Amino acid sequence: MTFTHRRTGVPEKPSLEGLEAKWSRRWDEQGVFVFDRSKTRGQVFSIDTPPPTVSGSLHVGHVFSYTHTDAIARYQRMLGKEVFYPMGWDDNGLPTERRVQNYYGVRCDPALPYDPGFTPPTTPGKQQIPISRNNFIELCEQLAAEDEKAFEDLWRRLGLSVDWTRTYQTIDSEARATSQFAFLNNLARGEAYMAEAPTLWDVTFRTAVAQAELEDRDRPAAYHRLAFHQADGRRVAIETTRPELLPACVALVAHPDDERYQDLFGSTVRTPAFGVEVPIVAHKLADPEKGSGIAMVCTFGDITDVTWWRELQLETRPVIGWDGRFTAEPPVGLDSEEARAAYAQLAGATAHTARERVVAMLRASGEMEGEPRPITHAVKFFEKGDKPLEIVTTRQWYLRNGGRDIPLREELLQRGRELVWHPEHMRVRYENWVSGLNGDWLVSRQRFFGVPIPLWYPLDGDGNPDYNKPIVPDTALLPVDPSAEAPAAYAEEQRGKPDGFIGDPDVMDTWATSSLTPQIAGRWLKDPDLFERVFPMDMRPQAHEIIRTWLFSTVVRAHAEHGVLPWEHATISGWILDPDRKKMSKSKGNVVTPADLLVQHGSDAVRYWAASGRPGTDTAFDIGQMKVGRRLAMKILNASKFVLSFGDVPEAAEVTEPLDRAMLAELAATVDEATAAFEDFNYARALERTEQFFWRFCDDYLELVKTRAYGEHDDAAGTGSARAALMTAHDTLLRLFAPILPFVTEEAWSWRAEGSVHHAAWPAADELRQIAAGVDGELLATAADVIAAVRKAKSEAQVSMRTDVARAVISGSRAALDRFALVHADVRAAGRIGAVDQQVADGTLTVQVSL
Repeated sequence: MTFTHRRTGVPEKPSLEGLEAKWSRRWDEQGVFVFDRSKTRGQVFSIDTPPPTVSGSLHVGHVFSYTHTDAIARYQRMLGKEVFYPMGWDDNGLPTERRVQNYYGVRCDPALPYDPGFTPPTTPGKQQIPISRNNFIELCEQLAAEDEKAFEDLWRRLGLSVDWTRTYQTIDSEARATSQFAFLNNLARGEAYMAEAPTLWDVTFRTAVAQAELEDRDRPAAYHRLAFHQADGRRVAIETTRPELLPACVALVAHPDDERYQDLFGSTVRTPAFGVEVPIVAHKLADPEKGSGIAMVCTFGDITDVTWWRELQLETRPVIGWDGRFTAEPPVGLDSEEARAAYAQLAGATAHTARERVVAMLRASGEMEGEPRPITHAVKFFEKGDKPLEIVTTRQWYLRNGGRDIPLREELLQRGRELVWHPEHMRVRYENWVSGLNGDWLVSRQRFFGVPIPLWYPLDGDGNPDYNKPIVPDTALLPVDPSAEAPAAYAEEQRGKPDGFIGDPDVMDTWATSSLTPQIAGRWLKDPDLFERVFPMDMRPQAHEIIRTWLFSTVVRAHAEHGVLPWEHATISGWILDPDRKKMSKSKGNVVTPADLLVQHGSDAVRYWAASGRPGTDTAFDIGQMKVGRRLAMKILNASKFVLSFGDVPEAAEVTEPLDRAMLAELAATVDEATAAFEDFNYARALERTEQFFWRFCDDYLELVKTRAYGEHDDAAGTGSARAALMTAHDTLLRLFAPILPFVTEEAWSWRAEGSVHHAAWPAADELRQIAAGVDGELLATAADVIAAVRKAKSEAQVSMRTDVARAVISGSRAALDRFALVHADVRAAGRIGAVDQQVADGTLTVQVSL
């Protein structure tokens, strides 16, 4: 056997302290993880790394999932692949805006002019200072840069093998140009379109919200039973949780098969309090079991109202404005003096106040039957919002995503079937989401820090915009900001003037840019040669709750732009749960920040806990597991010191002893299992199998072979065999552990080897089997069983493990005894056993010890 390693020295007292700083610095200095772009696409493994949201601090959930990605990256690198592993920062959008507002005590007012000398207050006051859009964006960029530096420092300490020369921001110039270019391509192909339609609206942030950003929250409410009036005096009772929307009522609706209302379909009723005549119509979505079985349709109370309005072609009477308050003027249809007087009481009120006032009107008129009936029901919220969503009519941009196009939906479902999912059952979440879409992807947002919609609109002689003839920029000039730049052939003085232009004031949904992370990281526009070497990418790692947003939206963009999947594999991580088995999240206030954990337990220990979580499975936060990981890391150093204490192994040394070969045969099986697990992106299984073998190696094999390795058997060949086997196993185990425990394995590797363990070849099981030469792997188990019985006898007798054993009687089958005969010398030496008797017997191997 030939060993090519050069021993460089083992410390007297191995320690875990300081390894992160030491090796992070050396990896950086030596460019260990810098991507070699000369490699062909077939030689590259590329990762679409999740860009963390830069809005404060990372939490332990980030450490959990990013460790999984890094383990796979390190494994692929050891397979000989050139790993493209960039890091991005998701710094545009609402989270950054909110952080800037709170951090500096400012708010954006687009009407204000830019102040080049503005300096935010040292201490934010109770009242936020209004500043211009450009001043606000500057503060967003400034604070994001500070957050990114802190994030990078933590990632380096964790040991992410990222190429830190390849970072990007979702708001930098190249990302903005990429996002705008893709949008203009969508527009040219007819995939992007503008529409004035009912829109889910967050009244706090005053922005539109997409279907993917919704979440249901249970809220207390009450059913109010209201009486509508037919011309013949008959009362038709409905039950509603939103009586304040009575002025927006455009119809009553019941199920077409509900016999209670058959004679009413096609007739009309007048609304209580406002006296507006509305039709009674039939629709299958009406629930006969809900309330009185007949409901009022308002424009708009919820998503079902929108469906009824669209499919039944009803009138539109919007009452709630962008600020969440009732509009100053009553909607069309409230024409009578009584109706306008009633509405005047609601103008400018919040929904809550308007509800109280409408209920008071109805009580006074006798049109509310009984008292409100309390209930709890699910209400739609923006996932980052604090108030229930309203539905307002706005002009927005959409991208086609199959929500209204069955053939496109089928194509996107097929893409989901082509994608390799880890674990596979996560595909169902994708299919359920795509199958349940009820509209296209709303991509415009009424925010400030984001990628601008790259369009202007001409104004006619009266100053009215023509939205059907958008002015498109030259793509060579991207990125553009229509709010600050004039389009070609116009001057800035023409902005907002008759026969002039206006810029689109909106920015894109953050997912509209994040859905292009493969294109942004691969530098699609600026570096086509690089893009060809990394796209489509090999892996997208992410959490399961954003399959509906990030994963799906990325598939949509790659399908439209390139006609392919953006990656071959999707690896899905689970959530981190607190001790009460609840998801950890910033909004819940139960997160653990990782910096102290990394200092207290060490990065390898925290990575060990993270890598123990199976793909796609929610995992409990567990300090105990981190302590186990730290113990494992320390044992690797101590075992390495022991193995290397024998010095260099002669080149002529061969593994000849049965026990040594049996150990290597078992190690070969471990390599097979760890390799198969990593090939399935199952880092947890790879760690589990490697760790199981390692402790067996330390607890059993090292003890069994120790005296022979020291040369106490007066057998040069046996000693050489032990030392060669130890070195082979040590070399293999360091490489098996390297993807999970990068610091401790690099440290131990450096004691005797040139270069980095992370560029060493992944172990080959066939090479180990060739050394084992067909020896039965159960030999090690047999030897371990006998020595365990001897240790137990000494322990029960309360004597030292170094106490001599006068005699041991080994009983078992002929095959078991034959195996023992091949390892008896090592067993006798390890157990300090004198005489050994063997007896053939039925059943399992037993050992009787006489001290």
